[in-house]
Amino acid sequence: MADYVDGYWWNDDLRLHFRDYAGGADGRPPILCMPGLTRNVRDFEELANRLAPAWRVIAVDFRGRGDSAYSKNPASYVPLMYALDMAVLIRDLALDSFVAVGTSLGGLVTLLMAESERERIKGVVLNDVGPEVEAAGIARIRSYVGRSGNWPTWLHAARALAANQGHVYPNYRIEDWLAMAKRLYRLSSNGRIVIDYDARIADPIKTATDQAPVDLWPTLEWLKPVPSLILRGELSDVLAAGTVERMAAVLPRAETVTVPGVGHTPTLNEPEAVAAVDNLLRRVLET
Repeated sequence: MADYVDGYWWNDDLRLHFRDYAGGADGRPPILCMPGLTRNVRDFEELANRLAPAWRVIAVDFRGRGDSAYSKNPASYVPLMYALDMAVLIRDLALDSFVAVGTSLGGLVTLLMAESERERIKGVVLNDVGPEVEAAGIARIRSYVGRSGNWPTWLHAARALAANQGHVYPNYRIEDWLAMAKRLYRLSSNGRIVIDYDARIADPIKTATDQAPVDLWPTLEWLKPVPSLILRGELSDVLAAGTVERMAAVLPRAETVTVPGVGHTPTLNEPEAVAAVDNLLRRVLET
């Protein structure tokens, strides 16, 4: 296990949390990891354990997740606000450069940061996300996000997760679901296993059905100069294969990799994802 320190920063009167895995003493840019909608810093434990201390890895809890404070205003649970939070962190840590790793929501935040952080971003991993999100995936996410179930044991939580998400990871065994449950959930003060996020993060998603989506395609222009990796789960209902092709046509330095046998999202621990991330980092060092 790689060592890390817990760090905190403030924005919008909220104390927000990150894990900082020391590394990169040779001047390599830090790897800034941003998780999916209901995820947290634990999603990047295995990535950090593998890459640190050769690389410094910084994993964040977006507001309303993990050890970050919950907002009193659920309307602030939107990608633009997360991007503003990240801008404060980047400046608080005086990051002159970084490699952005964004899973799902974290990838959307990366796209929103592309112009403002264009001088700092040295490489990008977009994990099963792009400028267009499929309607089927949005509907599925809307159907479960914010449900505040609880379970008496980790095994119960793992079995419930397997029942609900088995189509995403059809080859998972019970030990895989246990590991996933421990990334997603937490032990509450009354001894029950519960979700590790503010259920109100679902509010903006559920009220956005009649709003026109923001056009994120122009943000790719700012990523053209840097090495990029577009990962897609073979079974993904969020990122279409056609969208990946369009993204690759815009990004001249993009590598596209499909992770077989998984949906939304790859965990970054699959052999294909590991090799692709390693190759992306090699390209960053060669730039």
